[in-house]
Amino acid sequence: MFAQVIVDVPSSQTDRQFDYFIPEKWERLVLPGMRVVVPFGPRKIQGFVVGTSVESSFKKTKPLEELLDIVPVLSEELIDLGNWLSEQTLSYKISAFQLMIPAALRTKVKKQVHSIVEGNQLPEGIRSLFIEKQPVLWTDLLQQSKPIIEECLRAIKNNQLEVEYLVEEKGKKKSEKYIRVLASAERLNDIPARAQKQKELVEFLLQNKAAISVSEAVKQVGTTRQTVKALIDKGLVEEFEQEVYRNPLAGIDFQRTEPLPLTSEQQKVITPIYDTLNNQSHRVFLLHGVTGSGKTEVYLQTINLALEQGKEAIMLVPEIALTPQMVERFKGRFGSKVAVLHSGLSMGEKYDEWRKIQRKEVQVVVGARSAIFAPFTNLGMIIIDEEHESSYKQEENPRYHARDVAIERAKNHECPVILGSATPSLESFARAQKNVYHLLTLKERVQNRPMPSVHIVDMREELRLGNRSMFSNALFEKLQDRLQKGEQSVLFLNRRGYSTFVMCRDCGYVASCEFCDISLTYHRAQNALKCHYCGHEERMPTTCESCDSEHIRFFGSGTQKVEEELTRVLPEARVIRMDIDTTRRKGAHEKLLSAFGRQEADILLGTQMIAKGLDFPNITLVGVIAADSMLHIPDFRSAERTFQLLEQVSGRAGRHQLLGEVVIQSYTPDHYSIDLVQSHDYDQFFQTEMAQRRFGQYPPYVYVVLITMAHSELMNVIHVAEKVTSFLKRELSEETTVLGPVASPLARIKDRYRYQCMIKYKNEPKLRKTLTEIRQHFNREINQGHLQMTIDLQPYLFT
Repeated sequence: MFAQVIVDVPSSQTDRQFDYFIPEKWERLVLPGMRVVVPFGPRKIQGFVVGTSVESSFKKTKPLEELLDIVPVLSEELIDLGNWLSEQTLSYKISAFQLMIPAALRTKVKKQVHSIVEGNQLPEGIRSLFIEKQPVLWTDLLQQSKPIIEECLRAIKNNQLEVEYLVEEKGKKKSEKYIRVLASAERLNDIPARAQKQKELVEFLLQNKAAISVSEAVKQVGTTRQTVKALIDKGLVEEFEQEVYRNPLAGIDFQRTEPLPLTSEQQKVITPIYDTLNNQSHRVFLLHGVTGSGKTEVYLQTINLALEQGKEAIMLVPEIALTPQMVERFKGRFGSKVAVLHSGLSMGEKYDEWRKIQRKEVQVVVGARSAIFAPFTNLGMIIIDEEHESSYKQEENPRYHARDVAIERAKNHECPVILGSATPSLESFARAQKNVYHLLTLKERVQNRPMPSVHIVDMREELRLGNRSMFSNALFEKLQDRLQKGEQSVLFLNRRGYSTFVMCRDCGYVASCEFCDISLTYHRAQNALKCHYCGHEERMPTTCESCDSEHIRFFGSGTQKVEEELTRVLPEARVIRMDIDTTRRKGAHEKLLSAFGRQEADILLGTQMIAKGLDFPNITLVGVIAADSMLHIPDFRSAERTFQLLEQVSGRAGRHQLLGEVVIQSYTPDHYSIDLVQSHDYDQFFQTEMAQRRFGQYPPYVYVVLITMAHSELMNVIHVAEKVTSFLKRELSEETTVLGPVASPLARIKDRYRYQCMIKYKNEPKLRKTLTEIRQHFNREINQGHLQMTIDLQPYLFT
């Protein structure tokens, strides 16, 4: 038998299957989707088995060195998906497969097998191996004879033996001390009359029957560990260690919720989804519902139907919208059937959640982008909430978009996909107009609550009237009004830090990063200047580096500066600030939002992370400090992103009984992306923006590819960029436009000069072949680390 292996060497020469001979005693053990260690040249490296065969086209093959898994970590479907993904994103197969397993499995893993039944229930041939339930190391087991290994595998399948992955470093398994009673009720007489707590604990354990953790038992009986120790010494209670899952949601009490009655609009959109589920067919739905229209309830009820059919479901939410509120709704409805996957979890917690999915202990996954690869084998529903969010696109290899992966997986499982948003991406809405996606619309808020009234303030007019504050008179008055009424406000600013840059008023010098072509941002708390690209940090200068002037000042406003100004003008207001700096620590996000939910603050000030998913009944005012901060970025999507963000953040106000108001401060109030937020008119925005895209020939009218090259030598990167562009112009058809080469908007990052070129095309049959040839041509320089080249077939960032 031979195994086809993709080895863990990401380069174009090794991006193919290699045949390895399977030692005879492992023949029935090796399955596609397992990780193995193989000899590769002088080294021993990891790889993924993608297939097995009885013959090989090579005369001489080396044997497999080691099996790293007992059961496959990738299903056949995920292997096919990995192959598809590497083709779509022009990335290496190994990179696609690594994406699908938790980080804990990429570190060193020690495996052991232990019995989960009594010794006499095990097959006779392997009983002696598992005396007294002692675990046996997997490496030792592989040294046994072929019949014993096969017997162990059967016992694993029959749930008589269990495999434990002991992940070194952070991902170790977590265990807790448990106790169970050894005494019968008569032996309670052995406990002295004055030892009342000992008696109570034994009675509690006898009633409970099952083993219970020491901490839980002590808490229930209201005693101490001393009582437990006394009972162990008397031989009435036994203590042992048991593996427990790390629970990222420990300590949160989820209230069970029942399905809510649907409005006529919700009923109308849910019917075609139900039909698709019942027919077990594939269809992509675009659910366009205004903020507060009850999209989440539609998601919950469609998932419920999928679960009733014995299927599984994946629910994707943007990383920054993965608030405890969203998790609470799913846990409240589906309880222990839900696993949660996002970047806020530790390596060990992610690993435990992944194992729950793989062991079929859960049927629903709520998570950010990477949760789309959850190892489910019977998917019935995939939902992507806030589908327009750019965080669904991965910005390093493989540069995939979760929406494309979701649709590909749903095709394989013949199930529906729901893309939901109040402000769908232009590409998705255009596809819905052409009936590629099926459009479902929710135009009204639940219980016919009105949309918040939007007031746009022209900050140029404020300046003319002598108001130099960062708060317009209208916003300041409304903030005061909410404080008096005891209602809550949200202030949104799309910048963290204290100020956006530091400039000398005498000579115009701007403090910039020495490794990147970008100005440094001032952070007041550390009195430091920081680069938000490479992390470089330096002390705030007291004099200008260029002319020694003392007139060096801050320009622009970050969240820290707004917070300071709020404290000055509204000293009685309690403010919670949420940005990357205040939510860096694990659990900080949840703590700050919970405190705001308990009304321990009057104003929530934050960056993008507060624009989505928040649903608090007492928020009646939303203020946007600088609405145009994203509008003037050199990116064809800047108007779309501005409209989406303003509409989303506006939707945080007036979601319950109280009416909501929004104040948007802008220096370009007449721009359609800001003006149309006033009427919440997505359709009009879509028409206007599509006309702009048609005129400039941008997506969705054409496809775009961005090639970025970076090198430590400026002349080298210019030479490569010119070579690449002329090759593209020569090879691609005349209908395809090649733009460039030009210096990237951020011309230098981490001491590397950056150039880029862009391809615009509608139908280009030679595209993938040509791009592959370019990468292979510069392969040696890329492998040596001199040249960096990224090819993005669906770019979202043009920096």
